[in-house]
Amino acid sequence: MYGPWRAEKYLLSIQTKNRIKNKTENRELTDRIRKIHTESKQRYGEPKIHHMLEKEWLKVSLKRVQHLMKGAGIYSIIRKKYRPHSNKGKMEEHDNLLNQDFSTTTINEKWVTDITYIHTLRDGWCYLASVMDLHSRKIVWLRF
Repeated sequence: MYGPWRAEKYLLSIQTKNRIKNKTENRELTDRIRKIHTESKQRYGEPKIHHMLEKEWLKVSLKRVQHLMKGAGIYSIIRKKYRPHSNKGKMEEHDNLLNQDFSTTTINEKWVTDITYIHTLRDGWCYLASVMDLHSRKIVWLRF
């Protein structure tokens, strides 16, 4: 009568000790993950943090890192990749008036334009449009 009951009680005590041990380990590991995450300016995701933990000789699986990060609400900042969009509307074509002849004799004889795409963290993609006089090589007009 005493045998099975004692064995069950012993197993339950071991399981609760392991649960408590795992909770403290998880808490310490989550603190370390949070520190690595803030040191990387919130850029590192689960695989990179897992790699950093392995470099520190902490043996932990990627799944466990993912689970702990999700539980703690730790997410990396994801930057969207640039994808150029094509304009499906019909574009008006103009004749090539310069014909690759960029030589000039006077000011304001020939102007050229350029549009540059600039990526900023605050506004995303912005456009810089400019008009330059070929003779003086000065910017005549500029818009950002």
